[in-house]
Amino acid sequence: MSSFLLPMAGGLGLFLYGMKLMSDGLEKAAGARLRGILEFFTTNRFSGMLVGIFFTAIIQSSSASTVMVVSFVNAGLMNLSQAAGVILGANIGTTVTSQLVAFNLSDAAPIFLMSGVVMVMFVQNPRIKKAGEVVLGFGVLFTGLTTMSSTMSFLKDSPAVMNALAGLDNHFAAVLIGFVITAILQSSSVTVSIVLLMASQGLLDLPICFFIILGCNMGSCVSALLASLSGKKNAKRAAVIHFLFNIFGSAAIFTVLTFFLYPISEMILHISSGNVGRSVANAHTFFKIFEVLIMFPSTGLIVKLAEKIVPGDEEKPSASELNFIGEYRSPISAIPQVRQEISRMAELANKNLELAFQAFLNCNTKHLGEIYQREEEIDSLSQKITDFLVNSNLQELPVGDREILGSMFYAVGDIERIGDLAENFADSARSAADHNSRLSKDAKRELVNMYNAVSALLEDAVVIFKEHKKEMIPEFYKHEQAIDAMERRYQKRHLNRMAQGICEPRAGLLFSDMLSSLERIADHGTNIAFSVMDPSDEELLVES
Repeated sequence: MSSFLLPMAGGLGLFLYGMKLMSDGLEKAAGARLRGILEFFTTNRFSGMLVGIFFTAIIQSSSASTVMVVSFVNAGLMNLSQAAGVILGANIGTTVTSQLVAFNLSDAAPIFLMSGVVMVMFVQNPRIKKAGEVVLGFGVLFTGLTTMSSTMSFLKDSPAVMNALAGLDNHFAAVLIGFVITAILQSSSVTVSIVLLMASQGLLDLPICFFIILGCNMGSCVSALLASLSGKKNAKRAAVIHFLFNIFGSAAIFTVLTFFLYPISEMILHISSGNVGRSVANAHTFFKIFEVLIMFPSTGLIVKLAEKIVPGDEEKPSASELNFIGEYRSPISAIPQVRQEISRMAELANKNLELAFQAFLNCNTKHLGEIYQREEEIDSLSQKITDFLVNSNLQELPVGDREILGSMFYAVGDIERIGDLAENFADSARSAADHNSRLSKDAKRELVNMYNAVSALLEDAVVIFKEHKKEMIPEFYKHEQAIDAMERRYQKRHLNRMAQGICEPRAGLLFSDMLSSLERIADHGTNIAFSVMDPSDEELLVES
C-alpha cells in the first residue's frame, strides 16, 4: 500500500503547490488591476456577479475571492448586496480549474515547467517574473496530475480499494466526504480535480461523483467563515451569505439528483461525448450555474436571513483599535483596508486640530482633556497601522502594491505629526488661559482665515488619499501655495502690529507660532495628498 500512498501524496503535493503558484502568481501579477475592477464594477448584484466570475476564473480560487470580498465588506468598501453578487459569480468562476484539468495537458507539462523556470530565474522584470510563476505553477500542477493519475491506474488492481470504492453508494456519505476533504484542503477545485481523475480511472462511478461535488461546494465556504471570525458583523454576514448560497443551492441540486440521477448522468455523459473526466468537470460547471440561476432572484432574502443569523448593529470599536483590518487578510485587500484606517486616523487628527484651535482662540480649556486623550489614540493607531504595513511589506504582494505601501508609511507619519501639532495648540491654549493672553481683533481674524484655509486643504487631502482622486491635485497644489503666501503675508502684518504695540508680546509669540504650525500642517496635508502620485504624475504639478 505504501508504494501507492507515497506517489499519490507526492502527486497531490505537486498539484496543491502548482495551484498555489498559479493563484499567487496571478494575484501578484494582476492583483492591483483586478482589485480596481472589483471596486469599480460592483455597483449592483448583477455586475458584481459578472466581476466575480471573471475575477475567480483569473486567480483560480473561489476561496481567495471570497476571503477578499469578506475583507472588502469589513473595510466598508462593499455592502452585503454587492458582496452577494460577487460570491455568486465566484461560484461559477471556480469551475474553470476542473475544466482545465479535464483537457489533460500533461504532455505539455515539461514545456510549461521549463518556460516558467526561465522566466523566473533569468528575467529581471518583476511582472514577467510573476507571470513566470503562473506558467511554472501550471506545469507543476499537471506534473502532479500525471503522478496521481499513474498511481490511480495501479489502484484498479487492488481488490480492497475497488471493493471499498464500490461500496460508496450512500449519497449523504459522499456529500460528507466532499465537504471534509475540501474543508481540509480549502479548495473545491483541488477536490473536484481529484474526483475527476478517479472517475477517469474507473475508480468512481459518475453518479456518486455528483454528490461528492455537492459536498465540495459546501466545504469551500470554510475559508470565508474563518476569515470573518475577527471581522465586523457585516463581514460575518458576507461569509454566512456564501455558506447559505451553497447550502440551499446544493440542497436543491441534491433533491433533483435524488429523483433524476441516472437521466442526468446519461445527459451529461452524452454532452461530454462519453468522456467521464470531462463529464465530472461539466457537472461541476452545470451545478454551479444552476445554483446561481435558482438563487440569484432570492439574493435579497438570503441577505436578510444572514442578518437574522448574525443579528445586531455593529459594535463601535475603540478609536485606538484597528476598525477595518481583520486578523485574517487577503494580500489583494491590504491596500484598501489600510487606506481606510489611515483616513480614519486623519479624521481623528482633524477633529483634534479643530478643538485645539477653538480652545486657543477662545482661551477655553474645557476640552483639553479630550484632546490629549484623542492624541494618545492617534499615537496608538499610528503604531498599529505601521506594524501592519511592516508585516504586509514582508509578504508577497501584487506588483505595484509594495510602492503604494511605502508611500503609506509616510502618510501615517504626516498624520501623526498633525496630531502632535494639534496637541501643541492645546498647550498654547492652556498657556494663553493661564496668562490671560489676548490677541487683537486683526490677529484673530487672520488666524481664523489661516485655519479655515488649512482645514479645507486637509479635507481635500483626505479625499484625494482615500478615493485616489489625482485629478484634484492641480487645484490642491494652488491651494497649498496660497496658504504659504498667506502665512508670509500675515507674519509681516503681525510684525507691524508688534512694532506699534497693538499686540502684547506673549500673545504675539503665540500668534506667530500658530501661523507657522498651521503652515506646517498644510505641508503635511500636501504630503498626504501627494502620496497617491507616481513619478509620472509630476506633470500635474507643472500644469498647475
